[in-house]
Amino acid sequence: MKKSMCILVLAWVVMIWAVSPLSAKVIRWKMTSTWPPSISLIEADQAFVKAVNHLCEGRLKIQFFTGGTLMPSYEVFDAVSKGTIQASGDWPNYWAGKDRVFDSLGSYPMGLTPMDYMLWIYSAGGLDIYQEAYGKFGMHYLVTGVTPMECGIRSNKPVKSLDDLKGMKIRMSGKTQGQLLKDMGAAQVAMAGQEIYQAMQKGTIDACEFSSPSSDWGMGFGEVTKFWAVPGWHQPASVMGVMINKDAWNELPPDLQQTVRYAAKIATIEFLCKQYYDVIEYTQKFVDKGIEINSYPEEDLEQVQKMIDRHTEKIAAKEPLFKKSIQSQIEFRKKFARWRQMEGPFGFGYNPTSYPDLGDTPKQ
Repeated sequence: MKKSMCILVLAWVVMIWAVSPLSAKVIRWKMTSTWPPSISLIEADQAFVKAVNHLCEGRLKIQFFTGGTLMPSYEVFDAVSKGTIQASGDWPNYWAGKDRVFDSLGSYPMGLTPMDYMLWIYSAGGLDIYQEAYGKFGMHYLVTGVTPMECGIRSNKPVKSLDDLKGMKIRMSGKTQGQLLKDMGAAQVAMAGQEIYQAMQKGTIDACEFSSPSSDWGMGFGEVTKFWAVPGWHQPASVMGVMINKDAWNELPPDLQQTVRYAAKIATIEFLCKQYYDVIEYTQKFVDKGIEINSYPEEDLEQVQKMIDRHTEKIAAKEPLFKKSIQSQIEFRKKFARWRQMEGPFGFGYNPTSYPDLGDTPKQ
């Protein structure tokens, strides 16, 4: 009797253990990035990995490798597509040579702002277009962050209008951005972010752009440029995300897929808030360094809008998925236009013309 009872208890323990999460198979992914540690955009990937490893409670573990450690950055798209690795962080525009739709998913000249992208992606059907675009190449896609407006053009001669760009060799990302520069009489120079500092230092290029103030400062642009032209019409915002091999994604049980989706949203909020708050400190660093900031006149921005409209029409006539993406973005902007106008100066932030006098500033 005792022996039978022991066998029953043992069987019960084994059964409980078998259905316990602790006994579940641990799924392990390798993930890399397009960004090396020196570029702060890698923080979107790091935030995602941190959130996944925490929320999945050991059921899914991601081992993260910084950009360039497993393979050159430009190879990560194919590596994830083929399943060589399970995931990689990216900026969609890097893949515009594979399909022009990607030119609309990471950033677009005179296009969506950071808040526009957030609303379009999560509430206006934008995320479905990312899935369709990356799905063509055997991948699932999750957004992990959005940057503030890209800084604009940095140079060693003042740029106060579009006319000042004529004849300049400018490091600028994006296929459509390059077409705009050509319209303006400038030449686009493509190079990796890590190469910009030396190119500016040697005078190989006349001007450059990369990303947010924190990224640009960390890359040493305060040492090799004297002037800063704003706003960044070429990239009003930039979307960061993670490409996931579709087979690896489909192997996750539904509840774990949902957890990973939540992890991506957590990373997006963490990255967006940090990048935006960092503009305070790092813009001031450029000012303290003596960098002169100049703004384009309003009529120049209207001119850029007309230029980009022409290019958008030409691309859309040949690229159906690009057209679908841009059309969706335009519909969102039109629907949102009335409220945006009603918000007036309170749309994202309001700079008061005066502040109350509260006496001495309290010590921190």
